[in-house]
Amino acid sequence: MTDLPADRPPLISEDDRDAAVRRLREAYAEGHLTHPELDERLDQVLAVTTRPELDVALASLPAEKAVTTSTIGAAGGRIQRRGVWQVPRKLKVESAFGRVRLDLSRTVIEHAAVDIELRLGTGRAKITVPRDAVVDIEGLETGWKDTTYKPTRRPRSPGGVKIHISGSMGFGRLTIRHARR
Repeated sequence: MTDLPADRPPLISEDDRDAAVRRLREAYAEGHLTHPELDERLDQVLAVTTRPELDVALASLPAEKAVTTSTIGAAGGRIQRRGVWQVPRKLKVESAFGRVRLDLSRTVIEHAAVDIELRLGTGRAKITVPRDAVVDIEGLETGWKDTTYKPTRRPRSPGGVKIHISGSMGFGRLTIRHARR
């Protein structure tokens, strides 16, 4: 058995790699990188194995903005957001009993991706997403009822926001639909 040198740089995790890819895409969306630069740096990020190599691929990008999580909560009753409102990068929705209705169709979304964490006990939840959004519900655990979501059949525009829905639902049902307009 050979010993590894003590000064060997730490290896990166898949979460580190995913965060770097997300950061590059956001920098591209904000106009800090050209398309060829994005392609080159994505290739670098996907090939590196250590933290210093990853730092080189992310060099010259603007400093990351601190991501805060906004929380909407209610023990019982109804949680509803609709109309024009600003969606944070991370949104946590907590309800023990009651209905949740989030309409993102006319919202202001300044990020390339939005993470919505649901912590629901009982009751229904309905989320309306923008027409061109890409929705990922792989991180959502449901207890009793299934999630209803049919991706849109219309071709999506390439700049659609990615919405990642995670968390847990006890005895309720989640319905996700794309806005018609």
